[in-house]
Amino acid sequence: MSEPIPRVLVTRPAADLLETLIARHGPVMFHQSGGCCDGSSPMCYPDGEFLVGSRDVLLGVLGVGDGTPVWISGPQFEAWKHTQLVIDVVPGRGSGFSLESPEGLRFLSRGRAYADDELAVLGGDPPLTGRDWDAGARPSSPPAAIVAEAADACPTPAGRAARLPG
Repeated sequence: MSEPIPRVLVTRPAADLLETLIARHGPVMFHQSGGCCDGSSPMCYPDGEFLVGSRDVLLGVLGVGDGTPVWISGPQFEAWKHTQLVIDVVPGRGSGFSLESPEGLRFLSRGRAYADDELAVLGGDPPLTGRDWDAGARPSSPPAAIVAEAADACPTPAGRAARLPG
């Protein structure tokens, strides 16, 4: 049996900011924005403040706090299902709706296309939906890993570094 392939990861700097926000606001959640308000940024809310729809998809639970769920709309998941989401943080001010807005930082989604063998594993492990969650289902896989930085989750393909200028 194969190891579960995480659909979402978080960088250490983003996890550190999440820990600060959790200390201030209590448990939090993410919903990956579909382009309204702040582009396609991951929006961070107090857990339960954003109402998850029955067709929304749970990408995973981050290993921060008591677990930080990351949701995406069903149609957006269909478009992005071939991509692992990496939640990172960068300087700047994001949307006024997301909890990190006053911090002078903003969460940012980065992505990595899955390899064919990873897609085969994911095909046999459908994600939970909001409907599943409301019925009491919870993910069987452990919380998503924290990576030191986005480059750890999105490595340069073999041989590509040698072709890059300078």
